[in-house]
Amino acid sequence: MVTLQAVQAHNGALRSRATGLVAVFVGGTSGIALSTALAFTRHTTAPRIYLIGRSRSAADTAIASMKNINPSSQPFFLQSDISLLKNVDKACAEIAAREQKVNLLFMTPGVMTMKGRQETAEGLDRKFVLHYYARMRFIYNLLPLLREAARQRALSDGTRLSRVVSVFDPMVSIRAGGSGTLDFSDLSLKKTFSLQRCGAHASLMGNFLLECLAHLQPQTSFTHTYPSGVATGILREVPAGRFLSALMTPILKPFMVPLEESGERHLYAATSPRYPPKIEGMTPKEDACLGSDGTKGSGCYWVSWDGEEFPVNKKMEITRQQDAAERVLQHTEEVFNQICEQGKTYP
Repeated sequence: MVTLQAVQAHNGALRSRATGLVAVFVGGTSGIALSTALAFTRHTTAPRIYLIGRSRSAADTAIASMKNINPSSQPFFLQSDISLLKNVDKACAEIAAREQKVNLLFMTPGVMTMKGRQETAEGLDRKFVLHYYARMRFIYNLLPLLREAARQRALSDGTRLSRVVSVFDPMVSIRAGGSGTLDFSDLSLKKTFSLQRCGAHASLMGNFLLECLAHLQPQTSFTHTYPSGVATGILREVPAGRFLSALMTPILKPFMVPLEESGERHLYAATSPRYPPKIEGMTPKEDACLGSDGTKGSGCYWVSWDGEEFPVNKKMEITRQQDAAERVLQHTEEVFNQICEQGKTYP
């Protein structure tokens, strides 16, 4: 376990080391993304911060907090419903028009729902888009800016910072005895959707595409993190969600990670040299975590709430051996091509 004291020591040193970093927080007006954005604001000098979300009033409150915490910060809000990939493209185009680099892409969008498949105008399920397709589209669109960040020294010690952090849970597919498998005949779950399958597919597909991108983009590191239980207000879209939250939070509080601590821990995940990119010479490999493929410093990391990597899992290894990364990559690019380039629905 990476102790909270170690996390705080690392983060506290950033202010004297990190100047002018650019960060994008998707889902950034609430919950873990906002808590991490506030920690990022607190511990860096003159950061440029993009919050992407739906609520302008929540964003106004967040931006006021950031300016109060750190007057040198430059926060911006991009209002967008990213359950549509065309809106992801629009938000990314606006960032690209303003910035020459992005040091950190941090993503938490999602929805808690008891409903079944909710198909968007683009032919995908809304929940699946938020947990997977939109996140991957942000990465694809911002890769040129992430590559530029990798070419520049970000910290005073000469370290570069080009990192993607996706917060969900790398181990959804095997929890409670899950199989850890993908249905390669229906990756988008157009025909076989269920909430359980959606969670498993979104998690596994995110795992393997991030791993694939770590090989294709070795100057950027990719981390999929499990936040554990955090009171983020995610129940707000569930019927009687406020009541359930008020009822359950006091009971579960002793087993949950406080929101502010989660933000500090995720800032650590977003900036620590323990999770370096694959390319040699960018960070000390001896300090690196074990990568998702079992290789130290591989550039892709599946990380628990306490900063430690998850051990290699036999069920997921079987899925990996079915060319999962390549098949997920092919499917995802097919979806992007059909929806974003051709302007059609999928399939």
